[in-house]
Amino acid sequence: MPQDARPVGRIEAAQGPVIDVRCTYLPPLGQALDVVNGSNRYVLVVHQHLAPTLVRAIALHAVAGLYRGMPVFDRGAPLHVPVDPGCLGRMLNVFGEALDGGAPLADSDFRNVLAAPPALADTLPPIRILETGIKVIDLLCPFVRGGKTGLFGGAGVGKTVLMMEFMHAVSAEMHGVSVFAGVGERMREGHEMWHEMQDAGVLQRSLLVYGQMDESPGVRFYVGYTALTYAEYLRDTLASEVLFLMDNIFRFIQAGSEISGLLGRMPATVGYQPTLPSEVASLQERIVSTRSGSITAVQAVYVPADDMSDPAVATVLGHLDSTVILSRQQAAKGIYPAVDPLRSGSRIMDHHLLGMRHYHAARTVREHLARYLELEDIIAMLGIEELSPEDRRIVGRARRLQRYLTQPFAVVADHTGIAGARVPLAQTIADCEAIIDGRYDQLAETDCYMRGAMPS
Repeated sequence: MPQDARPVGRIEAAQGPVIDVRCTYLPPLGQALDVVNGSNRYVLVVHQHLAPTLVRAIALHAVAGLYRGMPVFDRGAPLHVPVDPGCLGRMLNVFGEALDGGAPLADSDFRNVLAAPPALADTLPPIRILETGIKVIDLLCPFVRGGKTGLFGGAGVGKTVLMMEFMHAVSAEMHGVSVFAGVGERMREGHEMWHEMQDAGVLQRSLLVYGQMDESPGVRFYVGYTALTYAEYLRDTLASEVLFLMDNIFRFIQAGSEISGLLGRMPATVGYQPTLPSEVASLQERIVSTRSGSITAVQAVYVPADDMSDPAVATVLGHLDSTVILSRQQAAKGIYPAVDPLRSGSRIMDHHLLGMRHYHAARTVREHLARYLELEDIIAMLGIEELSPEDRRIVGRARRLQRYLTQPFAVVADHTGIAGARVPLAQTIADCEAIIDGRYDQLAETDCYMRGAMPS
């Protein structure tokens, strides 16, 4: 802020993070304002015009130390962050400031956190697969390059490990970069991910942006936009594959609901904010491919009370190209990654886009696993000997497929003692066809478990 800056107004009221400012002129909605109290600086974002000389703003810092009558200064711009190629390998906050103890980013170039998506004429349709090397995902619920994937899973089913493996695949195999948005994360989770990514060797091709759980709802709301701004910058400047991960988008929606209540808006369905669809869309519609590169998003989604019809979940689902459901039942059986193969899917599962061979293999694998699920109760009560010979063959092959679709991950190799394996999609399809055709009927089921490709 310049030394000779003149205040735009003064604080008239402060109620928690809601600050009313009496102004000499009206700053536009979304404008960033500064309040200085000694060595402390507070950033406010204008959200409402209450009168010709009165605005209501949300504070992005803890408000201890603010009082009525304090001068408020206009930044002259919306909330923006410094962008620089040196951001890779760093941990930043919602303002682009270092959280890792390193040097601040160069402030020669800035980008606004809230920005319009690229023009429709400049975007490319998401119709290609992004191969991750993870067998069950590439086969049954493939990622769409430049698309959006929802990762539905509770605690302890391997969600974070799966995200780290995605980041490893993009950085090591595709020479791309990853941007991770920790929305409302616990400090413990941030520390763990930071150290695990260092140990796995993927940190130098990644950027972490955190808004912690104990921070203002404004921080938790804007941190997703900050991370997406860095993802757009890396896509446009590096012209490479960018993987954008958000954990958890439900906390972004919760922060928006808190802000809506603080501003006095009447709640809508099930108590959510009336602006829920537009807020989610303003984030999702910026995740697109352009001629410079593509942003592929993986978003963890919390499902309140396991109700997939919850308005927040339904709103997010409307934007997704692929859904990956992580099942606690799969994890309890030792099936990792714990992807539910029958409930997960992708809109790109079409023979025109995948080719007949991939489409047929995926459909046949699902048929075998669905038939095995139907017969599980009979097997538990009467034994497998009571099944017909055809059903016994299907069950044996389905169990081998179930174990084949497990996979050791490179990012946890130090913990498991098993070297990570990446399997190309063509090899996965060939192996599944061989199992379905009965070429591995004599192979023990344990020999299919936690391995890469099948022996030729």
